[in-house]
Amino acid sequence: MAASRKRKLCLSPFLCFLFYRICCTLDAVSAGEVEKCIELRLGQYKCDPPKINHTTQEPENCSSVAANVPCFPAPNISCRDYKGTEINFNGSQIGFYKPIPCRNVNGYSYKVAVALSLFLGWLGADRFYLGYPALGLLKFCTVGFCGIGSLIDFMLISMQVVGPSDGSSYIVDYYGARLTRLCITNETYRKTQTYP
Repeated sequence: MAASRKRKLCLSPFLCFLFYRICCTLDAVSAGEVEKCIELRLGQYKCDPPKINHTTQEPENCSSVAANVPCFPAPNISCRDYKGTEINFNGSQIGFYKPIPCRNVNGYSYKVAVALSLFLGWLGADRFYLGYPALGLLKFCTVGFCGIGSLIDFMLISMQVVGPSDGSSYIVDYYGARLTRLCITNETYRKTQTYP
């Protein structure tokens, strides 16, 4: 008897929450709220792939940090486009522009830097190519710090830790071996660790 009473008490908050969510959903549907097209879920829109510039291997319309690609909502989806007007889309109309990240490149090739570091690193050719003439001259005079500096530079350049001196990024194939550095800031979500 007591077990069934406890079970009913446990189900009661769940049923109240479920009833509340159903009422909220019905209110939103009856109010006719139409979401913005940029807030559509995956599968409700399709974006064009970016057009890639062959010399820089970055999207053609790249600004400083992002390029925009057109996205098309699926047929019979109603949403507000980027102008704020509500439209029932047919699948071929642009609903919004999605930003994709791009990088600043100035002509330094990743493949050339790695090849120079591997074959001519003991002469400092890799550091001259990347715009570090003082380190290149030092490596040349010391024969790559007796080979140890050449090996360290080869690892640093191949892991993309050392880049061009002007702060730009390497030219790497768009669908190639790019590295993205992850960093932890104050805005990073940290999950508390629980111990068993």
